[in-house]
Amino acid sequence: MRRALIPCLAVTGLVACARNPGPSEGVGATETVEVKVVAFNDFHGNLGVPKPWKTKDGEVPSGGVDYFAAHVAKLRAQNPNNVVVSAGDLIGASPLTSSLFHDEPTIEAMNMIGLDINGVGNHEFDEGPKELVRMKAGGCHPEDGCKTGHEFEGARFAFLAANVVDDHTKEHFFPPYEIKERAGIPIAFIGMTLENTPAYVPPVVKGLQFLDEADTVNHLVGKLRDQGVEAIVVVVHEGGFIPGDYDECGGISGPIVDIVKRLDPEVDLVVSGHTHQAYNCEIDGRRVTSAGCYGRLITDIDLTLDPKTRDVVKVSAKNLLVTHDVEPTADLSGLEQHYAEAAAPLANRPIGQLSAPIGKDENEHGESPLGSVIADAQLEATQAADKGAADLAFMNTGGIRTGLDKVGPVTYEDLFAVHPFGNSLVTVTLTGAQLHQALEEQWGEDRVRFLQPSSSLRYVYHDEAVGGVHVPVETVTIGGKPLDLKKGYRVTLNNYLAERGIFKLGTDPLPGVLDLDALEAYVEAHSPLAPPVPGRLMRK
Repeated sequence: MRRALIPCLAVTGLVACARNPGPSEGVGATETVEVKVVAFNDFHGNLGVPKPWKTKDGEVPSGGVDYFAAHVAKLRAQNPNNVVVSAGDLIGASPLTSSLFHDEPTIEAMNMIGLDINGVGNHEFDEGPKELVRMKAGGCHPEDGCKTGHEFEGARFAFLAANVVDDHTKEHFFPPYEIKERAGIPIAFIGMTLENTPAYVPPVVKGLQFLDEADTVNHLVGKLRDQGVEAIVVVVHEGGFIPGDYDECGGISGPIVDIVKRLDPEVDLVVSGHTHQAYNCEIDGRRVTSAGCYGRLITDIDLTLDPKTRDVVKVSAKNLLVTHDVEPTADLSGLEQHYAEAAAPLANRPIGQLSAPIGKDENEHGESPLGSVIADAQLEATQAADKGAADLAFMNTGGIRTGLDKVGPVTYEDLFAVHPFGNSLVTVTLTGAQLHQALEEQWGEDRVRFLQPSSSLRYVYHDEAVGGVHVPVETVTIGGKPLDLKKGYRVTLNNYLAERGIFKLGTDPLPGVLDLDALEAYVEAHSPLAPPVPGRLMRK
């Protein structure tokens, strides 16, 4: 694991520590300076065209790296003083076209587009810290070699991780910030991931500390001001939730609200991510943006700076759909096509058939059709005595990347799009009381996160707790029999769920197959597959 350079030396092509440009250097003393920030987040290696973005007026075809590149170029052409930033999860949990090649194609694409900064997210750590360093530095994969057929160059843009430090040396894993000078004015971009990253990738980040986001920024503000930097942008892989449309901000909630309210007043703009939501907000007097996910949206931000104070005096922003009414960038079309063709033999392998679409969206009771199928697949894969003797299985809805939305053939690529994380199954023993607690833990402080159960588990719940209980014990059945609070049950989970909440107390763990392998076997065995009958969880 390499140490980051001293922050002052990590600045590229801009200002040195010993040099503070004069207040009006490069611009007229009485003119304001306009700087354009082009921002996005949670690209997740989506080189091809993803599913349309859902607006209040319907679905809009959007995204695809060649169209994305064209929109970025169009915005950059409007102002030569520009910076292109990503708020994390640029790679990781990617479609097969990118992930089969360890996301090297996505880094290549972003080099071609001209990305300047990526504040790393939790998924950048999916394959471990050493692999993330390789993404920046280049070189062939230590096990698979040069699968792309050429030496991997690495990222030409900065990877920032202000709140990630080595547990022993306390050195930053990547530089904490980058200073970009535009029209003679330095602008600092502080990049970081969410403090809770270890909860998403617990085994691979041992030896790293993930610090509080707001505390990290506030500590750096003084150092930046000592260097003569007044304009400060935070690029953070943490976000919020809103019920409105992609360029609105109605009733925002979630971790980003608290983070922004705790930031030093010197911070002028916050570019966020992680939740895959799109919003354009003002929180505590500051502009806070997020551009959804998968390159389907982009945020056009204009900073107005005073050349005398060298500080931001105005921020305006607009979320834009990456529509297909522009000419796609030919070089990026060629790159995507090249890797799609290379992945085709595996991607196009037939698995089975669907008799009807099976979507991921939850119904009015919180039940996801595809979540039910996945839970059933995981139960079937671990039901045999030598495979785990499972009584039931749970799937987390957030771990379902996309739905199986087309009738007819199902390919390996279709299933990989559902399960791109590479999670493995584990079967553990939990008491009936612990299982009931797991159901109660679905109700969090900000929202309900329903677990998707296998068909062997059924229950009734109340939106508002009655006597402190959402799920009456007497309504819970397993295998058609009432839940016994003292009995031990064998429960199958993916490794992500197994590390969370009450599930961490599970005993006698037996490792299983990959979640993708379980789903593949299930679709093949039950083809043509039909949507399951709802009714596993019922709102009363």
